Amino acid sequence: MNRFAIARAASYDDASSLLTGNTHSLPVLKAAGMDVVDHLKEGLIEPDLLVDILGAEGGPPAPIQEHRDGDTSTIRLSALTTLAQIAQSTLLNGRFPGLAQAADSAATPQVRNVATTAGNLLQRPRCWYYRNREFACLKKGGDRCYAVAGLNKYHAVFPSGPCHIVHPSNLAPALIAGDAIIHLTGAKRATMPIADLFHTPDRGVTSEHTLAPGEVITAISCRARPHSAFYAIKEKQSFDWPLVMACVALDLNGDRIASPRVVGGAVASVPLDLPHVAEALSGLETSDAEAIAGACELASRGAVPMSDNAYKLRLLPVAVRRAVHRALGQEDDS
Repeated sequence: MNRFAIARAASYDDASSLLTGNTHSLPVLKAAGMDVVDHLKEGLIEPDLLVDILGAEGGPPAPIQEHRDGDTSTIRLSALTTLAQIAQSTLLNGRFPGLAQAADSAATPQVRNVATTAGNLLQRPRCWYYRNREFACLKKGGDRCYAVAGLNKYHAVFPSGPCHIVHPSNLAPALIAGDAIIHLTGAKRATMPIADLFHTPDRGVTSEHTLAPGEVITAISCRARPHSAFYAIKEKQSFDWPLVMACVALDLNGDRIASPRVVGGAVASVPLDLPHVAEALSGLETSDAEAIAGACELASRGAVPMSDNAYKLRLLPVAVRRAVHRALGQEDDS
């Protein structure tokens, strides 16, 4: 491991200045630093400066806030809000339960107590070829995606090529379902839709986000989605990455589903919006389990599995269906 300096940013703007200054050539931003430490230990990054943002602005004095304008409710999260704060929030469990469930499903209690919202969104992929320094894969500047002819059990079934990672964030599908807005400092734009934060490997294989150099996430805001739910299917329930996950957010028009939003995770290189499933769910009676199941079966439409991950095509509709029933306050353990 090379020698590096640590700078503790006093503010988000200070962090941006440190990232774009001329003093250091390889600065890296960190908050809790869970993923950064993994990269340092594996030798995947060799920064000459770590910019610690955890104490920026004195930390988040109000990590979760609600702003009401008539019947409209907007929720704002600090970039430094921890997953535990999201999972345990009475406000979110009532106003946006899908987001609280997504946070509660991530990692372990120890990790959730320190891992931050922005960190969860910007963590790097968990592909074992990328994480192993011995493989010069595409994402590290190499000439191939080793998953194509190798072990690809946990890789994408909705490929965008040339790299076949899946996006690792639990929060991202929920925040996309909530039409979240990312608040930024350090560049020309002040906000962006969260769906624009991520890009597929064919638009740049060495990164997963669209942030410009020096651009720092300061907060995330989204509308309340009281009829929402998150569901992840894992090999084991604790400290495991989902095989597939889904977040559903919807409105109710009497006893019918209205304005559904369905987003899948762990199946593509970005959180995967599933508008065809949402369209099939729209207008269905909440009591029509057979029709709901039929709509959710469409979740795998268009998937192209690799040699070891066709099982995801069976699991994704199940995750979507269980998320729908959970959002409706119904049980579905089939």
